Amino acid sequence: MQALIQRVSHASVAINGVTTATIGRGLLLLLGLEKTDTAAVAAKTLQRVIDYRVFSDSDGKMNCSLRDIGGELLIVSQFTLAADTAKGRRPSFASAMAPAPAEQLYRHFLALAAECGVPAASGEFGADMQVSLCNDGPVTFLL
Repeated sequence: MQALIQRVSHASVAINGVTTATIGRGLLLLLGLEKTDTAAVAAKTLQRVIDYRVFSDSDGKMNCSLRDIGGELLIVSQFTLAADTAKGRRPSFASAMAPAPAEQLYRHFLALAAECGVPAASGEFGADMQVSLCNDGPVTFLL
């Protein structure tokens, strides 16, 4: 599972010109699912994202998590994160999870997020989405 997180002051998802999800201060999570991913991997990844310390404390150090600051989470499926770009000029998606099981695992991830105590919003699996964000920092990590 590839999880790209970006610390944002705000972020949103639009589909066909209609905003379907929006958050304020928090994290934008772009989630790439791979063939070997499981529900256990999803749970571990979500906890890591929520508890990852990327927000500044009173001393300006990255010591606070999403939960610590009362931030929000925007989850967007992005199969291109599972691409192998090691050679050639075209990415290979051989390691990406097939669409049907990927959608099932993505929905499971969203259900876990709904139970974690952090306000969460999401994009739509498989949709052509326009993701807008204001990256705060910029701060971006690939987990």
